[in-house]
Amino acid sequence: MNLASFPWLEAEIIRHSLRLIKSYQNWTGKPLTGDAPSPAEIAHDLFHASFVLLSHGTETDPVLNYGNQPALDLWETTWPELTAMPSRLTAEPHEWQSRAQLLNQAAQQHYIQNYQGIRISTTGRRFRISNAEIWDIWDEQGQKCGQAAKFSQWEWL
Repeated sequence: MNLASFPWLEAEIIRHSLRLIKSYQNWTGKPLTGDAPSPAEIAHDLFHASFVLLSHGTETDPVLNYGNQPALDLWETTWPELTAMPSRLTAEPHEWQSRAQLLNQAAQQHYIQNYQGIRISTTGRRFRISNAEIWDIWDEQGQKCGQAAKFSQWEWL
């Protein structure tokens, strides 16, 4: 079986999915998904959620380490391509500075909401996201291991 077609089955993605939902619950007091009986089912449900969900790590130039199926569809890409892409490339170069400022603000507050901005797919299609939430992801040792973004509202430009 090709795990690139089923990334939610990978042990690291299951672990990351749990970090995403626990961190979101911690910062917002709200659940990210409904109840699922097992970590694997949680990972499946996040991957197939009705909202776009992305995350990146803590590298100097952070690389995307997660994108659910709606994110893959919106950015018109595959799992291997998305998870090799620096997250800044989700926006056009003239948007990088404002995006970086936003991510710094989110890092200081650990959670922000109502973000909007222009993004670009891998094929060059531009779209505006609205009412996005951004939060810090923490690992099992309480260390920051990335940031995530979730949104349901977007429109092609």
